[in-house]
Amino acid sequence: MSSFHIRPRFSQVVKRSANEVQEILRESVAPIGDQFEVKEFPDFFCLRISERDRHFWSPRLNLSLEEEGGKTTIHGIYGPNANAWSLFLFSYLILGFLGLIAGALVLAQWIIGSELTWMWGLGGALGGIAILYIVAQFGQKLGAQQMFLLHQTYESAIGEHVEIH
Repeated sequence: MSSFHIRPRFSQVVKRSANEVQEILRESVAPIGDQFEVKEFPDFFCLRISERDRHFWSPRLNLSLEEEGGKTTIHGIYGPNANAWSLFLFSYLILGFLGLIAGALVLAQWIIGSELTWMWGLGGALGGIAILYIVAQFGQKLGAQQMFLLHQTYESAIGEHVEIH
């Protein structure tokens, strides 16, 4: 069930309308509702672990439903809660920006034949990005059992196996 992607995802086409898919998902979660929380909007369904079992690394399953010609394409994305996702996103952005600045300074120093004093900044930014990736993978491992539970619930509701990539 584990993936090297930061946000594992899947796509699936089912021969039902988007409303039917949402109804099926809602009905299948209802008997085990104490394990999950559901958020629903038109063409969107979010399934997440109940608050009593949730921790910082707990995943959620966001399902986007696109109906076309009596069939619905379901795009599912597993990800952390919004706070964890925002923390990682902004950390990547900051480190990427610092790496870009440090890389430009290193290139300028190299062109003029100066000592490459900004190389430490470039290495630090790249190292920070690598550390963030490793921490994200560690967090995925901590939430793997809950992700398996979410995926198993989705597959039993739809009645088909779906491959995560």
